[in-house]
Amino acid sequence: MMFISSLFFGRAFCGWACPGAGCQEAIFLARDKEVPRGNYIKWIIWVPWISTIVLMGIRAGGYEKIEFFYQTKYGFSVTDINALIAYLVVLVFLIILPAFIFGKRSFCHHLCWMAPFMILGRKIRNGFKWPSLKLKADSEKCKHCHTCTQNCPMSLPVESMVNQNRLENAECILCGTCIDGCEFGVIKYAFYG
Repeated sequence: MMFISSLFFGRAFCGWACPGAGCQEAIFLARDKEVPRGNYIKWIIWVPWISTIVLMGIRAGGYEKIEFFYQTKYGFSVTDINALIAYLVVLVFLIILPAFIFGKRSFCHHLCWMAPFMILGRKIRNGFKWPSLKLKADSEKCKHCHTCTQNCPMSLPVESMVNQNRLENAECILCGTCIDGCEFGVIKYAFYG
């Protein structure tokens, strides 16, 4: 589902719907630090994970069906105490602690195993030039106040991207923080190819 949505909305799921992102943003109040680069780590996690799933499926004779809502009878996949413990371990050790130790949305940059689905969808979308949700900027209006860069939860060099008229970045989550923070109206959402 995230892959399909990324064909039209990029990584907007990360900016608007991901519960792990919300947990990390709560950490901003205690530790508002830029995250170090190193977004290749999530690919080191993702490639073996997906490869294992595909190989196990082939070995089992293929997939008969896909249940998108597996164990989510009540909208939440924690069905017993063991699942709750696993959930809390992931929440604390993979999402909250890295954000506190390494900086803003560290999990999104370094560890998220779902981000590659959306990054690949975005690359495919860009290759076919399908109309989709993107950021658009008028660099002539930019007053170089650095607000967009300072407030970006993904630690992107937004002002530099605006000045180069290259707002497309695989790490951009389309959260709109740069739009909301710019008092000069330089950046806006647009739906184009």
